[in-house]
Amino acid sequence: MKLRRRTRTGDRGPSAAWVWWDAVRARRKGPEEIRRRQKARLAELVAYARTHSAYYRELYRGLPERIEDVSLLPVTNKKELMAHFDDVATDPAVTLARVQEFVADPERIGRRFAGKYLVATTAGTTGTRGIFVLDDRYWAVTSGLMGILGAKWLSWRDIVRMIRRGTRFAGVVATGGHFLSIAASTREKQEKPRRHRSLGVFSVHTPLPRLVAQLNSFGPAVLGGYASVLRMLGTEQQAGRLRVHPVLVLSTAEGLPPDERDRLEAAFGAVVREVYGCTESGYTAYGCGEGWLHLLQDWVIVEPVDAGYRPVPPGTVSHTVLFTNLANRVQPIIRYDVGDRVLVRPDSCPCGDPAPAIRVQGRASDVLTFPAADRGGEVTVPPLALGTIVDRTPGVVLFQVVQTAPASLSVRLRPDPDADAEQVRRTVLEGLTKLLAGLGLAHVTVEAAAEPPEQTTGGKYRTVIPLYA
Repeated sequence: MKLRRRTRTGDRGPSAAWVWWDAVRARRKGPEEIRRRQKARLAELVAYARTHSAYYRELYRGLPERIEDVSLLPVTNKKELMAHFDDVATDPAVTLARVQEFVADPERIGRRFAGKYLVATTAGTTGTRGIFVLDDRYWAVTSGLMGILGAKWLSWRDIVRMIRRGTRFAGVVATGGHFLSIAASTREKQEKPRRHRSLGVFSVHTPLPRLVAQLNSFGPAVLGGYASVLRMLGTEQQAGRLRVHPVLVLSTAEGLPPDERDRLEAAFGAVVREVYGCTESGYTAYGCGEGWLHLLQDWVIVEPVDAGYRPVPPGTVSHTVLFTNLANRVQPIIRYDVGDRVLVRPDSCPCGDPAPAIRVQGRASDVLTFPAADRGGEVTVPPLALGTIVDRTPGVVLFQVVQTAPASLSVRLRPDPDADAEQVRRTVLEGLTKLLAGLGLAHVTVEAAAEPPEQTTGGKYRTVIPLYA
């Protein structure tokens, strides 16, 4: 099988089939070959950015001509790239004014900006709304790597079952804006008419009973969505209101605790896996049967670092993580501070996958800070500490812990309809109060909120919200 690398003016880049086959070949040769590809692609990206982006040309002034070590490069972030939008872009047709005009029109969701590009926005939960322009290279890499993951997750029997069921994919996504999931799926349906029947797009904002009815009618072979939405759908499946039989359940955008993954596998009778990444980076890591996320190093460089952007060793939770997207060239994302805290597994994963394995511990921006009781100063509490207490409480479907004052927390809960809601609330509050007391924060009050968890404009549920978020 020989696949030609398809190109055109503007460096369209490889096809999805070429990306898939290249990834297959690299994995046959081992991790060192993947790292070799990574270095070569980094050098190409940096050279391209220097040539075509005024921002990166100035940022990299004085650096060596060829860069194969990403740590030699300065760090960037969303606020910086948005402030220099026009200079960052490598295509003169991409300007902030034109892109803002484009995303202001909901009728343009999924259409090609400037006849070439996919445009996606982020909700701005970290304080800055992002607008990202993605080229065909980005989407070919995303599609090609997903083909690799399907082969990792599914047996031949699973694949046959999926084909027999028409390979119908149901994506439960955020609608009403140019978010990546809805923009990409809309473009797929517009440009590939055969996808109309097999690709179902369902809004996370749909009332749950109506969403359940829509999914029952569609009958997906693959069910994808945010972890928080899948948790609700898993509860509906267990209760018999949702009656679907997917082969694969794919969780995105939010962490899925191991216990919840096991529950969803039992509820749906399906393989349940995660993908990790963001709009800026594309797919960055994929879940395994042991509950770890393995890095896709072919086209993304991931650097767990401390607060000074120095690398942290495996086994240490990072302060943040830097992503370098080796695919997208129209708006280069290089050493980009994502804000997530990750832990790299220090030993080999029992699943047998040689790719480095990580777990996401939450966002650095979600760390809560409380005044110390007696000695002055402050006490910080990572979001995972709070989330673990609530997650392991029987009967909790969704939750949000909101810091409402320097020494006050409010907990929004969505209990399982079949659970004793009052008992669930009491157990959660007692667990959080006990945790805080053990950290010297017995003076912090914890109360149950009357309102349920709230979605962001992007359809996600932030589980921990600090006072000044």
